Amino acid sequence: MSKFLVHPGISDKQLGFYIDSARCSGCKACQVSCKDKNELDVGRKYRRVYEVAGGEFIENGTGGLVNNVFAYTLSISCNHCDDPMCVKNCPTTAMHKREGDGIVLVNTDKCIGCGTCAWSCPYGAPQMNPETKQMSKCDFCIDLQLKGEQPVCVATCPLGAIQFGPIDELRQRYGHQADVKGLPDSSITHPNLVIHPHQGAGRSSNHHQGGTK
Repeated sequence: MSKFLVHPGISDKQLGFYIDSARCSGCKACQVSCKDKNELDVGRKYRRVYEVAGGEFIENGTGGLVNNVFAYTLSISCNHCDDPMCVKNCPTTAMHKREGDGIVLVNTDKCIGCGTCAWSCPYGAPQMNPETKQMSKCDFCIDLQLKGEQPVCVATCPLGAIQFGPIDELRQRYGHQADVKGLPDSSITHPNLVIHPHQGAGRSSNHHQGGTK
């Protein structure tokens, strides 16, 4: 069991992420830096880069074929949702949402490692720590933010495709889009997430999503 550290609040406003999927190159710098910063074992990833692809060839009516094939990447972590299923379904209240900044955390003094939070989260954010047999997840790099630094995923993205801050400010600047192909419906948990979608995300066709290792 790991000792739960109580950190002071970062903000009196709900924090969130902005992801520019149109700019993301899929380099996975965010994923790797997050794993490195949190010293995660193989298979455990607090931030994940998903590859979404789809499309098909369609007859154009003149004997030819046209295609609407697309592929893009999405960088996703915990979205510190307004209505987090992980918090709702945790039997010990270990999974909780902080007042003010709204960061969702695991209190390891209470966590029994049942995994209910992982089954409940449509984004796959809570993950088992095989060493402590307790759940773990993105904590929005509270330790770095308290020192005036950026979350490591934001700081290491070479294209500036990830930003963070009060979600109201991000939505005012970038809009309210949080639903794209490859992600669950935002009405389930109301994630504090804004996405600038890749042009392929708006194409209506069969698609598939694949995670990265």
